[in-house]
Amino acid sequence: MLERAFAEAGRLPPAEQDLLAAWLLAELKEEDEFDRAIAASGDKLARLAGEALAEHRAGQTEALDRDRL
Repeated sequence: MLERAFAEAGRLPPAEQDLLAAWLLAELKEEDEFDRAIAASGDKLARLAGEALAEHRAGQTEALDRDRL
């Protein structure tokens, strides 16, 4: 499918090919940065989840009232 997309893109005028290439490269970069940010935050998220569970078990939380949202 990727080969087909590149073949179709190759038929575009050079300026449109450049725009498409720039967009695709930016998307791939953003996705990679997002993946790295999520991977780096795993320990922090686990710690926060542990704290939230401890607060809940200690009776320091309250049920969500949907009417107050």
